[in-house]
Amino acid sequence: MIERAELKILKARIKEPRRFIQVVTGPRQVGKTTMANQLFKQCNMAGLLESADAVPAGGEIWLNQIWNNARLMSRTLKSTEFLLVIDEIQKIQNWSEVVKKLWDEDTLSRTNIKLLLLGSSRLLLQQGLTESLAGRFESIYLTHWSLEEMNKAFGWDPEKFAWFGGYPGSAGIIDDEARWKKYIRDSLIETSISKDILMLTRIDKPALLKNLFELGCSYSGQILSFTKMQGQLQDAGNTTTLSNYLILLERAGLLSGLEKFSNAEIRTRSSSPKFQVHNNALLSAIDARSLHDIRIDHAAWGRVIESAIGAYLVNQAIRDNFRVFYWRNRNDEVDFILANRDKIVAIEVKSTGRPAKTGMASFVRMFNPGKTYLIDNKNLSWQDFLTINPLELF
Repeated sequence: MIERAELKILKARIKEPRRFIQVVTGPRQVGKTTMANQLFKQCNMAGLLESADAVPAGGEIWLNQIWNNARLMSRTLKSTEFLLVIDEIQKIQNWSEVVKKLWDEDTLSRTNIKLLLLGSSRLLLQQGLTESLAGRFESIYLTHWSLEEMNKAFGWDPEKFAWFGGYPGSAGIIDDEARWKKYIRDSLIETSISKDILMLTRIDKPALLKNLFELGCSYSGQILSFTKMQGQLQDAGNTTTLSNYLILLERAGLLSGLEKFSNAEIRTRSSSPKFQVHNNALLSAIDARSLHDIRIDHAAWGRVIESAIGAYLVNQAIRDNFRVFYWRNRNDEVDFILANRDKIVAIEVKSTGRPAKTGMASFVRMFNPGKTYLIDNKNLSWQDFLTINPLELF
């Protein structure tokens, strides 16, 4: 079974003396629970893993019970340290307040229970962590699977990865594309939107949220103004509503609206977004065409490739703490701008069948980036780019 790179980091932290709560966030079906089970086996530590996914509304009593069970098991087993893992912790109402109380009780009593929290809603977890647990936690973001991981686990080539994305649980059914698409839509997309957004956040227009997600998937890798969105979405409301819904979809690990790069922060935030799925499976699952159909449409395949590059950059940016933008000024456009502190990198994608963009020279004159890159079929191929650590580009 493949081990994700984050497991090594998490294992090292868990083996340290009890100091911080460890928090692992990430989208559904990327291996958070699997990594927790691997951690148990490799750390050789007594422990307990429980999930709050099916806990009734409220759940504070349940959380207290689970924690008391862990304390009792630790005493019964006479273990010097005990690992408590709680999955989908954000489903518990006021979870951060309860965790703070119980964690501090163990600190005062010198009860050596180490805590690992898992969650698929980064927004709600972050709210609870910053409100109640400041100074008490470290976090790890578990991204969607990369090309290297899908190749190692399933032998996928770049073309297969670009279309089917990085959901390992669906890898065994891709030969039946109709079945695969239905699985992605029903088991991953619908569950993520329903459980990680609609059940946990007040949404006045749930149908609009779902329609926005589908529109964003269809236009992944493309810039679409809020005005055009309103023209294509029923009951779209104002641009603030659409912008807020995009933030929720991003925090669920589904879809981002990349902002236009600018030295002016206000101008950046008011720009037309460039839609970007976090996993190309989301794009393919709502497209009626098959991999064979899309490959013979050179322009459409070029958009799939650009979206795969964008998805890779977005995931790595969350993990490694840099930012991803696009840039456009009139007819000039640059596909991706990476910003890491005071360093700027510009990336142009010339994929199969796509018309060449003409914006790099203008961008260089205006912003003088540290480095520029061209992804094409002659020098740096898109296949090779998906195996490069983006931090090496700066």
